[in-house]
Amino acid sequence: MNIPSKYNAQEVENKWYAYWMKNNYFHSEVDNREPYTIVIPPPNVTGVLHMGHMLNNTIQDVLIRRARLQGKNACWIPGTDHASIATEAKVVAKLKEQGIQKSDLTREEFLKHAFQWKDEYGGIILDQLKKLGASCDWERTKFTMDDDMSEAVIKVFVDLYNKGLIYRGYRMVNWDPEAKTTLSDEEVIYEERQGNLYYLQYDIVDSDEKVTIATTRPETILGDSAICINPNDDRFTHLKGKKAIVPLCNREIPIIEDEYVDVEFGTGCLKVTPAHDENDKVLGDKHNLEVIDIFNEDATLNSFGLHYQGKDRFVVRKEIAKELEEKGFLIKTEQHTNKVGTSERTKAVIEPRLSDQWFLKMEDLAKPALEAVLGEGRDVKLYPKKFENTYRHWMENIRDWNISRQLWWGQQIPAFYFGDGKEDFVVAETKEEALKLAQEKTGNSSLLASDLRQDPDVLDTWFSSWLWPMSVFDGIRNPENEEIKYYYPTNDLVTGPDILFFWVARMIIAGYEYKDARPFENVYLTGLVRDKQRRKMSKSLGNSPDALKLIEDYSADGVRVGLLLSSAAGNDLLFDEALCQQGKGLGNKVWSAFYLTTLWETSDKIAQPEASKIAIEWYKAKFQKTLAEVEDHYTKYRLSDALMAMYKLIYDDFCGWLLEIVKPGYQQPIDLTTYNEVISIFEDNLKLLHPFMPFITEEIWQLIADRSPEEALIIAKYPTIVDSDESLITAFDFASDVVSGIRTIRKEKNISFKETIALSVINNEEVSTQFDAVIKKLGNVSELNYVTEKVEGASSYRVKSNEYFVPISLDNIDVEAEITKLNAELKRAEGFLTGVQKKLSNERFVSNAPENVIALERKKESDTLAKIETIKASLKALQ
Repeated sequence: MNIPSKYNAQEVENKWYAYWMKNNYFHSEVDNREPYTIVIPPPNVTGVLHMGHMLNNTIQDVLIRRARLQGKNACWIPGTDHASIATEAKVVAKLKEQGIQKSDLTREEFLKHAFQWKDEYGGIILDQLKKLGASCDWERTKFTMDDDMSEAVIKVFVDLYNKGLIYRGYRMVNWDPEAKTTLSDEEVIYEERQGNLYYLQYDIVDSDEKVTIATTRPETILGDSAICINPNDDRFTHLKGKKAIVPLCNREIPIIEDEYVDVEFGTGCLKVTPAHDENDKVLGDKHNLEVIDIFNEDATLNSFGLHYQGKDRFVVRKEIAKELEEKGFLIKTEQHTNKVGTSERTKAVIEPRLSDQWFLKMEDLAKPALEAVLGEGRDVKLYPKKFENTYRHWMENIRDWNISRQLWWGQQIPAFYFGDGKEDFVVAETKEEALKLAQEKTGNSSLLASDLRQDPDVLDTWFSSWLWPMSVFDGIRNPENEEIKYYYPTNDLVTGPDILFFWVARMIIAGYEYKDARPFENVYLTGLVRDKQRRKMSKSLGNSPDALKLIEDYSADGVRVGLLLSSAAGNDLLFDEALCQQGKGLGNKVWSAFYLTTLWETSDKIAQPEASKIAIEWYKAKFQKTLAEVEDHYTKYRLSDALMAMYKLIYDDFCGWLLEIVKPGYQQPIDLTTYNEVISIFEDNLKLLHPFMPFITEEIWQLIADRSPEEALIIAKYPTIVDSDESLITAFDFASDVVSGIRTIRKEKNISFKETIALSVINNEEVSTQFDAVIKKLGNVSELNYVTEKVEGASSYRVKSNEYFVPISLDNIDVEAEITKLNAELKRAEGFLTGVQKKLSNERFVSNAPENVIALERKKESDTLAKIETIKASLKALQ
């Protein structure tokens, strides 16, 4: 067989991925094996592969490939999320390029365009994951808006509504004026921003008095309904019961009293705008104030905006401040830092807005999910544990979930209206069912389907993905089907801590509500991928490398190893391309080791050398010890530690030591016993490494022997832990230090590694002689003598309390090289001596320096003089 000396990653990766797909190794069906299930955190259908996806999916693939090797029925469900806001924005932008406005289309026409966009661009990320080696069950690929998935979402909505857990309410919500939809509290990111505090004067009706308020948003005065003072604030007692006049629009508004007002903030007077602030809305309800909404859905001003109508809120802020100043209402401006809510998706500044929305009551639903993670049983375990506190805080302070979105892309809310009253609607899975319910509710049997209007809003995307571990197995529509009973609960979930509440907590809530069981056992929370300067990777910073280019440059295996080498659970990964180079280097080392074995001729006529025999026994013990460490790391989700343990075993122990020990002499054959043992060991190494480096390991595995599809590495039997002799490991570590000592002396004394030497040892440690054959081979030692006294004329070194002696003679030294080296050492020593003596001859230094400093310099002088004499003596002996 013609084996290339260099590894060709691209050719190998394409070949074996196609082979795995052809032989259906990734696909899972219900059988009598133990299931091992992972559901992929569905990336947005708009997404492309980035470093976070690379890390997350590499971890999942490592876990699924290991489970497959362990003989479990491994099932990894891939899929994508329809991502309502992000996808609709992309489709709207594409239509705009074609000169089409969303408002010009019917809902059905728009959805047709959206699905066309999804078919053309959506799911690219899943194809990109294949380049990484992700062994997902692609036959089971799901999309959150597949018909069956959408049916499950609608079914759950109707069920929760019928249980009294979903309700419609007129509430203050988070409004994204760019996406023109509401957001849940969790989709709002708060950022500290520098702004201004504007001090405005309001006239008091029928009086020359004025009252001053401070606001960060002067444009909202046009929606003011009251001025509020604290009833205990003596400064404003005279204002009680009076009215103020809103600047510019000249509306009269009452001055109300409430202890809510902070007497220390601003002026102690508060403008109340119930339509545009959540706390103001509470005050408005309490004091029965008028609600004046001054904004359109895109945050431009409406007809209440006077001459600012149609202008953007931020433009108006500047212009109205200028007008207020010119007309004497703005008396001063101060710089002010405050927290501003922004949309997680569009980055637009959120506008509080009163709106009719659908909500899900969360308090009671959350209790089993809180108990699952933090209760005595710890049914769901978070790795690392530190995230339990975050989880507790969120779940104990949970608020009702705003689940409706003012979009067209998504599952349309199954509420059907038949009248103008607030209660003139029914909730049903189909229009036919809705008609029956409406007829019953109204007592009007002549009501027609055409009389019903379905709510135009869609459900929050998370309302579909919170069912993901169940809906991918059709567990909502068909709760007793064999797949949901077999695969659910799933085993591990790998995701980022940023969606611990968005997704993880909600899946746990849904799991207990609909299956009375946890959706998964373990949650492995990865850190963020950051650059070397600890900055979060992003397109805007230009610090995020092209994921596919990395694979092209360093191989998929190299990138996988590079990502995991320093990615401890829950800690951020400081990504450096050098890590991928290190991963590629490991692959090259393994390939070189394999290539070396292909160059050996074997012979069954040669007895196994003692050195090979004991080295193989040692390596098997070391392999077992490492295997136990690796498995322990797996149980704690310390995948980077597991990889590092394997890395050292294969790179250092196998390639660096074992192969050197068993390697036959130049143009000599290797005995068949040793060769077979080494290949068997190599195969075990490949099994251990396969989850991390699937491509190169499968390639070598298939080249080692002609194997049938049933014998592929991807489904081979994982090594099992057996008892091993730890004393062999300790003894070898000692022997390797002895060999290192010999190599150091050879280098220092310029003794050729081809020349044999004699080695003597005073065995104070009473070390076993079992590795003497290894020492002799690796040190090229002709004889190893155990002595009781020092050997004269020899260089020596210590390993613990053992002293080793290497006789030095002109016969085994490269004399010319040694003279050159000694002359260089002599020159350095004489230069150092000159500096010390110059310091000691300086009277000022000797007079002023402390005694201990002078004593140290004199010792340096005497030591250097002694060293010079030794070097000169050595040079004389060589001449």
